[in-house]
Amino acid sequence: MATDGTTARTPVEMWFDPICPWAWMTSRWLMEAERLRDLDVTWSVMSLAVLNEHRDLDAAYRSLLDSAWGPVRVIVAAAEEHGPEVVKPLYDAMGTRIHPGRMTDLDRVVREALDEVGLPATLAGAAHHKTHDAALRRSHKRGISLVGTDVGTPIIAVEGVAFFGPVVTPAPKGEDAARLWDGCVLVAGTPGFYELKRTRTEHPIFT
Repeated sequence: MATDGTTARTPVEMWFDPICPWAWMTSRWLMEAERLRDLDVTWSVMSLAVLNEHRDLDAAYRSLLDSAWGPVRVIVAAAEEHGPEVVKPLYDAMGTRIHPGRMTDLDRVVREALDEVGLPATLAGAAHHKTHDAALRRSHKRGISLVGTDVGTPIIAVEGVAFFGPVVTPAPKGEDAARLWDGCVLVAGTPGFYELKRTRTEHPIFT
């Protein structure tokens, strides 16, 4: 209990890359779980480009990752210059365009997202420069250090337990979202538990 007699909210942190559709699905679910389970979520960045920069990948995926630097760099730049409270609204604005909006011009995504949340248009320049890469790598490393390098985005940490996922589509709503949260915390917090997995048969469902 909190000292004022109210129920203390549980701190949670989620790491995301704005271009990852599965992280987007997880974030929509986590927003619902936050409302129903008294969670207090901090939103942090990681990078699929950083995660895969020394791996042998096919040309198409490498091209995607090369472009992926832009949005996450801009979020880091915005947070460093305007505070961490801008991370979530900027992620929402970018993700809505990239995922349900299916916009592929990421420079346009960045420009429109900055305008939507009222941030300076000059921040768009960060997409093509390494100025904020050290901060991006620190955030990425902090998340990956909790789960290991054989996973990707998203990562969630709660009360000393961290896990990759959940990978789910569509994003559960209402009590379904709350039950999924309870289950994730239960299995991830079980000593010696590492993995549940099955082949994905659906693409992300954004509606």
